Amino acid sequence: MRKSRYWILLALVAALAIVAAGCGGDDDDEPAGEDTTAATDGEMEAVDCTASIGIMGPFTGDVAAIGQEQLNWAKFAVDQFNEMHGTTFALVEGDTQLDPAQAATVAPQFVSNADIVAVVGPAGSQEVEAVGSIYGDAGMAFISPSATATNLTTDFATFFRVVPTDADQGPTDATYMIDELGAANVLIIDDQSSYSTGLADSTAEALEAGEVTVTRESVSQDQTDFSGLVSAVSDDTDVVFLPWQVAANAQLFGNQLEEQGKDVVIFGSDGLFSPDDFSIAGSYVSSFAPDITGLEDAAIQELVTAFEAEYGDFGTFGPPTFAATTVVMEAAMAVCQGGGEPTREAILEQMGQTNLAESILGQPIAFTEDGDIQDATFFIFQVQDDGSYLLVQ
Repeated sequence: MRKSRYWILLALVAALAIVAAGCGGDDDDEPAGEDTTAATDGEMEAVDCTASIGIMGPFTGDVAAIGQEQLNWAKFAVDQFNEMHGTTFALVEGDTQLDPAQAATVAPQFVSNADIVAVVGPAGSQEVEAVGSIYGDAGMAFISPSATATNLTTDFATFFRVVPTDADQGPTDATYMIDELGAANVLIIDDQSSYSTGLADSTAEALEAGEVTVTRESVSQDQTDFSGLVSAVSDDTDVVFLPWQVAANAQLFGNQLEEQGKDVVIFGSDGLFSPDDFSIAGSYVSSFAPDITGLEDAAIQELVTAFEAEYGDFGTFGPPTFAATTVVMEAAMAVCQGGGEPTREAILEQMGQTNLAESILGQPIAFTEDGDIQDATFFIFQVQDDGSYLLVQ
């Protein structure tokens, strides 16, 4: 696999970060400023660092397309990192099916596996709530590439994330509906998950502050017949906001709106960013991550090309998984380069000191004291007639 200049850049950044942090030691400890770059060919010196990383996601089930994208990007991150740095990190997979009960079964298995030093995932906020205490009691860091419920980082001391929160998304989406879509009446339908209800509350609050009339309804994630709900959509409804996690259900809802002749705009949250499953033209989707294929950074585009050659097309759920996996590996490598063992305790401490000047998301990665990513933002896309997603904000 071709090596990317992106990894050389990240390695240099990591080396500087290690020097600055002293690898958690004092100036009199083992030297922290050892050169990690090869002198001639751009290769990195091999780092004797071995560890297993858990990866939790919905690899099967209703949102398997998202889970498989996340899994593939985690595998890609590990392969790239190991090849560049000479490390021997490995992934241990745990399928959650976006089910809190299943996530709560996987987490103890990961905790009991002494080789696993940290976890990437789980994907959904309701799953994080189910496993947060399990990982907290074990002193194990876990970092989600897609869980956005605002309370998670304050509720769970070992939790990190590389995406912004519902507290950011709700006002962002509401402002766009008001300023760009001229919405005066908005129907919000949650899917009863903690992710959905939290985002629905945040968005409703921001809309009402903008003097928009808000109506609330609720469905289950298992529901596929929305005809009764669709028939009750009032003629003066401008936007239906769907903070859902199953994009295929939103497609069914949109089809049933059209069948009943309802002229209303669908606005979805990040769970709807799935061009293969949701393609209602004229709809809008907000996402916690950019479409990195549109970023101008040449090094990121090298990663895009390499990933697509191996795994094919992708959306916005994969790159944050790459970023989250990278954070764990950078933390483990920093511990190893400082002469320590990549234990759960050491990696948890090092992850809190993360300070990457560049990332695949086109922004730096550093965390607040609670574990939220600093200076993250949401992006809004419009679904085009051909089903493609166009960035509009």
